[in-house]
Amino acid sequence: MTAQLQVSRRGGREARRTIRTAPKIDMLPTLKRGLPVMEPMDAEQVERIHEASLAILEDVGVVFRDPIAIEDWKRAGADVRADDRVHLDRGLVMELIKTIPSRIEYFARDPAKNVELGGPKSIFVPMTGAPYMRDLDDVRRGPTIADLGTFHKLAHMMPALHSSAHHIVEPMDLVVAHRHLHITYSSMKHSDKIFMGMTTSPKNAEDVLDMCEILFGESFLETHAVTTGNCNGNSPLVWDQVMLGAMRAFCRRNQPVLCSPFVLGGANTPASTAAAVAQLNAEALSALAYTQVIRKGCPAIYGHYLSTVSMQSGAPMAGTPEISLMNFMIGQMARRYNVPWRTSNLLGGAKVFDAQAGYESAMTMMAVLMSGANYIWHSAGWNEAGMHCSIAKFVVDAEVCAMGYRMTEGIQWDDFDEALAAVRDVGPGGHYLGHPHTQANFERAFFIPKLFDNNSIEQWYADGSKDIKQRALDQARFLLAEYREPTLDLAKDEELRAYIDRRSREIPAVDALNDEY
Repeated sequence: MTAQLQVSRRGGREARRTIRTAPKIDMLPTLKRGLPVMEPMDAEQVERIHEASLAILEDVGVVFRDPIAIEDWKRAGADVRADDRVHLDRGLVMELIKTIPSRIEYFARDPAKNVELGGPKSIFVPMTGAPYMRDLDDVRRGPTIADLGTFHKLAHMMPALHSSAHHIVEPMDLVVAHRHLHITYSSMKHSDKIFMGMTTSPKNAEDVLDMCEILFGESFLETHAVTTGNCNGNSPLVWDQVMLGAMRAFCRRNQPVLCSPFVLGGANTPASTAAAVAQLNAEALSALAYTQVIRKGCPAIYGHYLSTVSMQSGAPMAGTPEISLMNFMIGQMARRYNVPWRTSNLLGGAKVFDAQAGYESAMTMMAVLMSGANYIWHSAGWNEAGMHCSIAKFVVDAEVCAMGYRMTEGIQWDDFDEALAAVRDVGPGGHYLGHPHTQANFERAFFIPKLFDNNSIEQWYADGSKDIKQRALDQARFLLAEYREPTLDLAKDEELRAYIDRRSREIPAVDALNDEY
């Protein structure tokens, strides 16, 4: 063999190895569920929850701590007592939520990454809101805006994540009053997927939407969903001024909001799974109805955050059986009202990326997928009850989402006859490894995880005896080295930067929310 031929063959092997190991970052399309949903309540029990929720709205009422919302409700015909307690007639509520669209199409900077929501269609969205992170050295520390950019880059490169979210981690190196501007810019610049919009104050929400108009065009937002706002309730039965003001900002621009009661089961709800869902359902309905008071026909999403509270320590718990049951029940209620719904995925209370983190996350994810949730938030990185986002867990969670995606698609039948023909070709005692059908289909027939080690123990030793955390951090470093920024139009980029500069001058640089400027 000549030296030239040896070099040629080595070059060919290297080229093939490069192709095999190069990251595949093509985003998976909208997940279309092919499995039946889990529905533990019969029709009578669904109606029992529904009637209990409407009775809460009529008899107990919901506090709207916001004078604008109170005036809105009065004009809509609601019964307002004691200044801010709104008693909602069931007929008014049901009439209002009828106008919420049952489907939402989201438009991304890259049109190939547009997604749909509602009915059998779902998307995975990373976690947000962590005040700490575990970095590439697995050190727990406060994050910076550069760290947020790292997570946005990873979200961009994960096929099963459909969004870059917003503040996956909180950039502690920026003053609070200016953070929303830089968080939004990072979401837009480092990924061309859809993203979330900050709702930390009404003024902040307006800034985010102004930046969306720069990116997409003012008239575009009027008829296209490009971002999502989250508005949390103060359970039990309170919606505050900050969230309601942000909700109005999003609804007026026709952008979807998540109407999310914040459940700490046993602390701010009754210590009963069914009764907790009845209260949560009442809270969600009150906010969903208000979106339609603000703007009839604007998109809205039935939201919630679920946890149960340890009666020993008072700490929130994830992955408990009751959370799974509540997800199943809430899915049934959202389908009863024909509105898309959001839940939280892959949650855990573990302090490190360990077996507890895996078990809790897997327990939650299976229930989420079988409940038929549409907006599947907190799908990567969540640990320590949301106090930190782990880079190692982020990349593993994203792969687990890809596994869940494949399962939830359901059984594939398109090659059934060809595969049966292979049985006749191989016959008794043979094997299928070299059969043309296997060669053509092995990559799609069975999911092959990249981060889970299924080699022999001898091979595992030879590869360095790495555990899942080490492999995940190595993969994160590899992905970040391979990251290529999706080019943002230069004129839009300059306009976004100019907007951030102007608003940073207008908003006082203080560690408080921007409520006035």
